[in-house]
Amino acid sequence: MDASAKTSAAWVDALIDFLRQQPEISAVRIDPAAHRVAVATVGNVAVAGLEQRLAETIAAIDAELARGAEAAAPRGYSVRRDGESVVIGRETCETAEKLWLWREMEWPAIEHEEGHGEQEWKTLSVLAAVCGVAGITGALVAHFVPGTPALAKAFYLVAIIAGGWDAAVDTWENIKKREIDIHFLMLAVAFGAMAINHWSEAVLLLFLFSASGAMEEYALDRTQREVSALLKSSPKRATVVLPNGNEQEVGVEELQLGQRVRVKPGEAFAADGVVAHGASASDESALTGEATPVEKKVGDQVFSGTINLWGAVDFDVARLPAESTLQKIIRLIQTAQKLKAPSERFTDKFGTGYTYAVIGGAAAMFLVWWLVLGLPAFTNTDETRSAFYRAMTLMVVASPCALVLSIPSAILAAIAWGARHGVLFRGGAAIEKLADVTTVALDKTGTLTTGELAVVGYESYPQGREREVLELAYALEAKSHHPLARAIVRHARAEGVSELKVDDFQSITGQGLRGKVAGSSLLLGRRELLEVGPLADWAKQLPVAPADLSEVWVIGPNVVGRVLLRDQVRKESQGVLAALKRMGIRTVMLTGDRRHAAEAVARELGVDEVRAGLKPEDKVTAIVSLREQGQKVAMVGDGVNDAPCLAASDVSVAMGARGSDAALEQAEVILMHDRIENFLAAQRLSRRARAIIRQNLTLSLGVVVVMVIATAFGAVPLAVGVAAHEGSTLVVCINSLRLLFGRNA
Repeated sequence: MDASAKTSAAWVDALIDFLRQQPEISAVRIDPAAHRVAVATVGNVAVAGLEQRLAETIAAIDAELARGAEAAAPRGYSVRRDGESVVIGRETCETAEKLWLWREMEWPAIEHEEGHGEQEWKTLSVLAAVCGVAGITGALVAHFVPGTPALAKAFYLVAIIAGGWDAAVDTWENIKKREIDIHFLMLAVAFGAMAINHWSEAVLLLFLFSASGAMEEYALDRTQREVSALLKSSPKRATVVLPNGNEQEVGVEELQLGQRVRVKPGEAFAADGVVAHGASASDESALTGEATPVEKKVGDQVFSGTINLWGAVDFDVARLPAESTLQKIIRLIQTAQKLKAPSERFTDKFGTGYTYAVIGGAAAMFLVWWLVLGLPAFTNTDETRSAFYRAMTLMVVASPCALVLSIPSAILAAIAWGARHGVLFRGGAAIEKLADVTTVALDKTGTLTTGELAVVGYESYPQGREREVLELAYALEAKSHHPLARAIVRHARAEGVSELKVDDFQSITGQGLRGKVAGSSLLLGRRELLEVGPLADWAKQLPVAPADLSEVWVIGPNVVGRVLLRDQVRKESQGVLAALKRMGIRTVMLTGDRRHAAEAVARELGVDEVRAGLKPEDKVTAIVSLREQGQKVAMVGDGVNDAPCLAASDVSVAMGARGSDAALEQAEVILMHDRIENFLAAQRLSRRARAIIRQNLTLSLGVVVVMVIATAFGAVPLAVGVAAHEGSTLVVCINSLRLLFGRNA
């Protein structure tokens, strides 16, 4: 059994031990990448202390789970894969499995993870500083007090221990797994330099190596702080309003669906919910990147982790805290940081083999310089560097530190910048693919438009009674929850229209609403209401609504009229499409709406091509045809109705991550807060990330090639090789950090 299988057996055994200790539990389903865990029982069985025992088990094997290896289970148990999850359970028949009741449990927070990255780079910085100070002191002693070589070497030894400590720890862990990496190379070169009495160069190597390691950890820490900020914004306590009106403070994990929670000014909303009482505004910047406070009134959604700014608000819990938008976004970002881009996977595969090649090449060149070219094996002179000295230099300059860091440092920085500015990437592959997009296909409703209808006019027959038509429409629609009703009610209230009392209210399925106002019958609904009965002939002469408008007819006492509504175009859409056109990206609208309505929106926004009247399968056909033409296609939709064509595109982009579970599950790129302009930010970020990756690769490969050639001809001192190698690593890290701190939008 290989090392990975042994590792797998350890975590499988740990979970099976958990099952043995919990006879009520039939199986455990675990997805390490998404940090999700569930247990299965036969029936709704309550197990005292279950969550704590499961959390302790997972916390003990968390690092091993991340490696993703698998192994066979012992007799009586089974291990199988279910999509991205692994199910470990008792062997049983299919009928028994159908009786399993799955219960989601909370993934344990590993206490040492918080602040770990910050502690790591600070520790490495201290070690690098000690190495530098001790090394400089040793050099000063050697220069100004030449009669005390032992004292100089003592300072050098302190510097070498400090500078090589982290590399030695990592090397020892790798050796135990029968692996070697760049850290081994650096230590080998340092000991080689000491063996030929070049202590100062060994110190220089380890100082620059530890300093670049600290810079690398700092860069990684900066990319992870956004997730930490989201985690910290997640509230721990909530104030529940009891049925008798009293308040009770509970832990957020105790909240139940439908409970009413009170949030005071300055407090965070403890779960996703709907405002039931009060009005306020919330700061949603941590969740969406939106800096402007969002007003909240009765019926509006609120989101876990956002801050209530000024008014006391009661809201009803709509999602449990573990399934809140905030927690889903945190899991998404954590998963994205673990998903590697294709080019990143290439450097991972090539890194270990390359390390062995460098060691083998340096050994071969040592023999060539010594046995073929006749250079001294270990003795350096003023005129000639030994074969061993040159081999050590070759190992340094050929080491792939900068190359291995070139891609992941840029990818992680891009993911972090996007998370802070309302763009969520589902891994590095999405960033790389988005940069190559040549065509963007966009849904109309909810993407280029807001998806919210607004009243644009109202008419009466006979003319002059338009206000009365609006009053009658408001009276009936105030009792309805249809999207058309919300638009009419919102407009009527803004116009200060008084709400009339309606008796005998009734909904007519598929047609409209009915009621009585002041004893007179009142109808509201589609044109078909007019086309039956005594008004049928007259209704045929009424003007047809323009293609881009919806209409609601009102038939009241001595008045007939209609309210006209239009789906509002996002004010940012035109600028986004114009910017895409300047970038050389073609835009195509794919919509199920009527062609006249679609073309009206397309003309207003400047869309290059319109394909209207499409069913979901027609949208897929359109995407496939564009790809067959050689186009790299990104599809921007709502993540639910457009799911088939999102899957068919090269890059799937979803609007509305705050409310759409399907968007989080399916899309590779998610635009927070329904902001179409975030697509432009994502596109620019991906192109900038690609440019920085290319710069990093060019720099790292260029330095390796030039320095290897120079070393082969004996023109490079070890100190220069060290400076070039570690300098390129530092430059790669700093260059990648430009993505995190620069303006990508």
